[in-house]
Amino acid sequence: MRTRFQSAIGFGLFVFTLGASNAVGAQDASTALHVRANAAMCANCHGSEGHTVKDSAVPSIAGLPRDYMVQQMHAFKDGSRPATIMHQITKGLSEAQITSLADYFAAQAR
Repeated sequence: MRTRFQSAIGFGLFVFTLGASNAVGAQDASTALHVRANAAMCANCHGSEGHTVKDSAVPSIAGLPRDYMVQQMHAFKDGSRPATIMHQITKGLSEAQITSLADYFAAQAR
């Protein structure tokens, strides 16, 4: 038989776990929103969710392999891949932003 103390401890742990899980969920939602906000800057040229209009001179980036995206963004950033605007955009991106964007667009349907 459980004592009142044991019941109170069990309930307290339940409430703490529930609160911690909500905090993690809120953090995940905040992170996802931040990633989508970063990806929105790409939409000006590469279209919503990385899909450009058919026959566009700008390539769709949705569904490209993550490692390829990282490699290309580094090439734009260091100037080894010629570009009109991408070298300027990528110079302002941190390594974390580059990998986050690559992860995001790689997860989109091609």
